[in-house]
Amino acid sequence: MSQETMKALVYHEPGKISLDDVPVPKISAPTDVIVKVTLSTICGSDIHIYQGGLSDVKYPKILGHEFCGEIIELGTAVEDFKVGDRVAVSCLAYCGECFFCQEGFYAHCTEPTCGCFGVYAPEGCQAEFVRLPYAEKCMYKIPEGLTEEDVLFVGDILSTGYYGAERAMIQTGDVVVVVGAGPVGMCAMISAGLFGPSQIIAVDTNQSRLDVALKEGIADLALNPKDIDVIAKIKELTEGRGADRTIEAVGVSPTMDLAVGAVRSGGVVSTIGVFEKSFELHLERLWAMNIYLSMGFVPMNRVPQLIKLIEKGKINTNFLITHRAPLNDILKGYDIFGNKKDNCLKWLVTPYVR
Repeated sequence: MSQETMKALVYHEPGKISLDDVPVPKISAPTDVIVKVTLSTICGSDIHIYQGGLSDVKYPKILGHEFCGEIIELGTAVEDFKVGDRVAVSCLAYCGECFFCQEGFYAHCTEPTCGCFGVYAPEGCQAEFVRLPYAEKCMYKIPEGLTEEDVLFVGDILSTGYYGAERAMIQTGDVVVVVGAGPVGMCAMISAGLFGPSQIIAVDTNQSRLDVALKEGIADLALNPKDIDVIAKIKELTEGRGADRTIEAVGVSPTMDLAVGAVRSGGVVSTIGVFEKSFELHLERLWAMNIYLSMGFVPMNRVPQLIKLIEKGKINTNFLITHRAPLNDILKGYDIFGNKKDNCLKWLVTPYVR
């Protein structure tokens, strides 16, 4: 490639990001691929990093981990892809060979060049180009007939929402409560619906997001803690028992307390929120309730199935796309998305305009 530098959103320290000129990435291992980023997004985790909430992120770091692209260069060991292929990319790069990869815990891959793009080892996607280590493990061809918008979220929030629903062990006829109606929570609602619950209840203090969940048909009922005693209402709706399954999709103490308080004895609490701070979980009240508590970093092993579900019309996340602008305007995107302005659900980043 003749281009030597590119534009990228760089995290310099908590509270400081800028759109900088940085070197274009190069192939450094036979399993690498260089991708031209054709579409990316700003994720809630990026906001956490920018605000200093994830203190173990080393800077300077190019941010971003949810993206699609076009392959422009291949390492010599890459066999099943070609230059020009359109790909959706997992938020995780992983080797597939170490102990944790073999166990399915790809986020804990021990290969030093791997990890979550824009968070740990690999540089992120809020840039013109990205190097994908162990590329054949983390990229997926976009089927003919699907757009990048159709599959953009499989690499992070849709996989995360599905993981939350899967780990909730939803049974046919269950009452499922999703605490948090942001993009991840909405993806959890979409995913929960695939398992046949009798009712999905969305909970959030942001009424506009609750209204979207109802309008899109991904929730049957929306409860706003500003207006109602949510736990009391859920128990009223379930003959005093509580929800069969709750999914926490925010990562703060009040939402976790609500998820735990709303679940019935013998139920499941599945949390997929990113927690920045410690808090008390009152096990002295919970230990005798036989609750199953699940948490963790999405393993990214459901991307192929999710793409098939999108292809068959079983999943549609396009309604989450509310804003779109080129990489040139990404600082504006961090402000609007990060501060929940203008009813922004997802801010899409299109290529830099020169």
